[in-house]
Amino acid sequence: MKAKDLRQKETAALEKELLDLRKAQFSLRMQAATQQLANHSQIGKTRKSIARVKTVLNERGVAK
Repeated sequence: MKAKDLRQKETAALEKELLDLRKAQFSLRMQAATQQLANHSQIGKTRKSIARVKTVLNERGVAK
């Protein structure tokens, strides 16, 4: 999701998005550790998405 789209969302929705992305990141890490992950680039994409959400939240002054 692009930062422009994230800025249009409400803070509560962004916090939920951040929680979902962190759960997805954990799941991907576990899959990678057990050699079940087929697409390793997904880990980097998830990390960047987390960074985008955290950046938008930080711009609003909501530190997490």
